Amino acid sequence: MTKKGDLEIEFNEVTSKLPKSLHPYIVKQPYSEYTYQNQSVWRYVMRLNLNYLRKYAHDSYIDGLKLTGISIDKIPRMEGMNRILKDIGWAAVAVDGFIPPNAFMAFQAHNVLVISSEIRTIDHIGYTPAPDIIHEAAGHAPIIANPEYAEYLRRFGEIGSKAISSQEDDKIFEAIRELSILKENPNSKEEEIAMATKKVEKIQSELSELSEMAKIRNLHWWSVEYGLIGDINNPKIYGAGLLSSIEESKDCLSEDIKKIPYSIEAAETNFDITTAQPHLFVTPTFSHLSYVLEKFANKMCVRVGGLSSVEKVINSKKLGTIQLSTGIQISSIFTRVISFDDKPIYIQSSSSTALANNNKELIGHGTNYHKDGFGSPVGKLEGINLAIEDMSPKDLEAYGIVEGKHTQLKFEGGIVVEGIIITGKRDIMGKIQLISFKDCTVTYNDEFLFKPEWGVFDMAVGKEVVSVFAGPADDNSFLQNFKLPKTNSQEIKYDDKSLQLHKLYFDVKKIRESGEIEINRLKIIYNEIIVIIQMNGLFYLKFMKFSLTPNLN
Repeated sequence: MTKKGDLEIEFNEVTSKLPKSLHPYIVKQPYSEYTYQNQSVWRYVMRLNLNYLRKYAHDSYIDGLKLTGISIDKIPRMEGMNRILKDIGWAAVAVDGFIPPNAFMAFQAHNVLVISSEIRTIDHIGYTPAPDIIHEAAGHAPIIANPEYAEYLRRFGEIGSKAISSQEDDKIFEAIRELSILKENPNSKEEEIAMATKKVEKIQSELSELSEMAKIRNLHWWSVEYGLIGDINNPKIYGAGLLSSIEESKDCLSEDIKKIPYSIEAAETNFDITTAQPHLFVTPTFSHLSYVLEKFANKMCVRVGGLSSVEKVINSKKLGTIQLSTGIQISSIFTRVISFDDKPIYIQSSSSTALANNNKELIGHGTNYHKDGFGSPVGKLEGINLAIEDMSPKDLEAYGIVEGKHTQLKFEGGIVVEGIIITGKRDIMGKIQLISFKDCTVTYNDEFLFKPEWGVFDMAVGKEVVSVFAGPADDNSFLQNFKLPKTNSQEIKYDDKSLQLHKLYFDVKKIRESGEIEINRLKIIYNEIIVIIQMNGLFYLKFMKFSLTPNLN
């Protein structure tokens, strides 16, 4: 058990490895708050979908329901799912609706499914604009029983969590989260939904170019959420959004929905999360998904590095990591880059910074030590072809880079570091990664970048920036990597009619569990429902049928 606030959440051997920065998103599944109507909604959707999906879903889905502990008859408990999921190396945690994309991907990278603790209302039984436990548990979980797909999902999280986002991404995330919450809540007013819809449309209309995160979210949407697989003329369903939607699982295979071969072009295709999709992408195999993902990753800052990548992480105004050619990693919110000949020659942060190697924080170089920021030159020394990182001990001595000696290092582009070398740090292979100076001055033309009175100057060594990515190198360096959503899911307030209906659902549940069909009592319940809802009872008749038994005529 792990204590989170006043709640105790059961962690297993998979979830116990999650970085603490992800813990704030985890909530205790409010199982006792699910009404009898909620349980009936689960049962109805699962039974109706299962009858259809036996024929039209990927073969892994039906088998996966059993392998992942998903019950058709009642909403699954996280604890029960986790006891079964751990056998295939996965786990599940409950969260409150949408969480930020980087955090979502980070959970996935650690083999953890995030499952919204909410469940759709009966008014949105066919399709819900908000994530819910039907979508997450009945949509995502069964397919991960397929090892090839499970590895794709994990790898997607690993790469996706490194994607750099923009300020616009934050705005659109918050706006869509707010809209989905309002649309799903039956207590919401029409004018509230209209205002939230306009807000989303306004932000979307003002978007400039797509960020890395926006593009990889598109890939995720058109595969993991709304993907089809197999022959493009006769595909099967594997995307969680389709598997969990009564309406879209049937509509998606019709000729009215355009089918497009899944490729890297899907990254440029935006989606609307609050409505049905007008087109879908079809992958021939699960392995093709991994091929497209790696092809996309080859264009990401995490693999490209260079000046443009540094500029992207600065513009994001979020925690990121810059890795130099020696392997040293600098994690912070970066504020400035000085460039020369289209290359970064100096990088600067102005807040807490941590240095790492191989994703492990360097001892003595955490955020407590570098609490006011960090700056360092990048590149080769002026007029010297041999980079500092490639110098032998004799080379270092020849160029005056020796402990206890006053030295001046002039870098290409005009950065000058002058001071007394105190010490240096090398990696396990002997490559020098960090040189520390006292009485140090760092200048660029006539500008002071570092002064002696500021203390010790720690210079990261590297001839180039080889990688830039979102988040810290070491998850433990920063306890608050991700921003928590500004809005929370709203508690549904049930009126007297709804509470009367819930009592009738309980009565139907008792009849089902007794094993004896009381026709007269069911007729009375049915008539009471019609009086309460004051509408045609055909839907409720069908609903009651699936609430009882699949064989009831």
